[in-house]
Amino acid sequence: MFNRTRCLQVSAALASISLLAGCGLFSDDSGDKAKRIVVGTTSAPSTLDPAAAWDGSWELYRNVYQTLLAFPTGSTKPQPDAAQNCDFTDTANTAYRCTLRKGLKFSDGEPLDAKAVKYSLDRIRKIDSKVGPKGLFNSLDKIETPDALTVVFHLNTPDATFPFVLGSPAASLVAPKEYPADKVREDGKVTGSGPYVLTSYKAGSEAVLGSNETYQGFANRHNDGVTIRYFKKSDAMVAALKAKEIDATYRGLSAPEIKDLQSPASHNAGVQVVENVGAEIRYLVLNPKDPQVAKLPVRQAIAQIVDRGALVTKVYQGTAEPLYSMVPKGVVGHKTPFYDLYGQPSVDKAKKILKDGGVSTPVDLTLWYTSDRYGGSTADEFTELKRQLDESGLFKITLRNKPWVEFQVGYKNGEYPVFGRGWFPDFPDPDNFIAPFVGKENAVGTPYEPATIVNELLPNSRREGDRSAGVKEFEQAQQIFAQDVRLLPLWQGKLYVGAREDIAGAERALDPQTAMQMWELYRKTSW
Repeated sequence: MFNRTRCLQVSAALASISLLAGCGLFSDDSGDKAKRIVVGTTSAPSTLDPAAAWDGSWELYRNVYQTLLAFPTGSTKPQPDAAQNCDFTDTANTAYRCTLRKGLKFSDGEPLDAKAVKYSLDRIRKIDSKVGPKGLFNSLDKIETPDALTVVFHLNTPDATFPFVLGSPAASLVAPKEYPADKVREDGKVTGSGPYVLTSYKAGSEAVLGSNETYQGFANRHNDGVTIRYFKKSDAMVAALKAKEIDATYRGLSAPEIKDLQSPASHNAGVQVVENVGAEIRYLVLNPKDPQVAKLPVRQAIAQIVDRGALVTKVYQGTAEPLYSMVPKGVVGHKTPFYDLYGQPSVDKAKKILKDGGVSTPVDLTLWYTSDRYGGSTADEFTELKRQLDESGLFKITLRNKPWVEFQVGYKNGEYPVFGRGWFPDFPDPDNFIAPFVGKENAVGTPYEPATIVNELLPNSRREGDRSAGVKEFEQAQQIFAQDVRLLPLWQGKLYVGAREDIAGAERALDPQTAMQMWELYRKTSW
């Protein structure tokens, strides 16, 4: 890295995940902080309505919508935002009460009261979007509003993770008069109460954020506003950074681009890179609706052949590391069950698995990926996976891709035999790397109901207010994942923010959900 201080420090350990945060890039905190910042990303929102997105759209939501709780940088637990305080009112973790701040308003002047909170969360469940966050609210039974400032959430089962859900953009609060109760808002506008207001928006191109002067919450804005430019290709984004057309980049940088931005030449041209150790993971989903993938030996053979080391070395060049569990390193309870079960990649072992299972070879399979979501290296990643499986002689792989908006509809409808997904934590807890992937309705659109996990391990772990107390349950769940091979973890990535040298705050801009907190960025005009 080529930062002013060239140092990184480990932030205070979170309840379940450690993030690495860069030391201050500038020793002088004085200077002009009141200027607009332009940020580039390849992660454009799929919709502006929180009821219909469980994806990278959250990056925008975090900045324009408010939640009852939130995760300030370095926080170990969700902290009050729209709420003044929140607590469980019983020892069983089934009743959760929040008291709102007084005088909250949405950007249209409508009051943000208890009824608005209830309306916002009820509509998520009523709309029940296939690509929405309803699955995070499975433990929610009903919401009561005894007065204008009090909201009581009654849960149908003990769930110590519920406050974490309320702290995620899944629980974004919307103005009732502007958002239909039973359908998604589609006018391209936002009416929230977050640190910024959306002053203009061009889908797939640009979002212009201005300061919300009526905002009351934890965020402390260090700029007058932010313009977010959405790029379809990361090389164009990097070129814009070097040309000083944008001030910072986040999400979508390929490994060669990161190496380039870290080079002395880029440093001399006024570009810095801030590196964070995060919980971003990539994995394959193996869909048993496909007759071949339905066979356990086929799934096990894929797990036995995939060479994560070669994948990371060839494609990601040190910007990622092999991952042998859906629960990444740095998260409480992380184990390596896929390595423990399958060891080093072996074509001979895979051949025996298929032969013993009575599976004829080569097995024809189509692998799908999204062409515009996870950065410029995704196509190279799947090319490498195809090479490994084809060269084994046991598989014949066809690659297909679609843009994200089409891709997510396809996987939610169960159309793809094998497909690639990325996961950024909804909240910093090991539960969030297990629970979203199981159940009849889950985050990947392929019903998966392992009885031990669904009926025993998750319910038992959620009774524990001390989130580290459920380690044994999470370890056992990881073992079941490896045995079933319905999900195949591939790699865990680091997080990088590329920025012009006069931009400060990048080391504080990533929250535990890896969403960019735009209010932390500001322009330094003195050293």
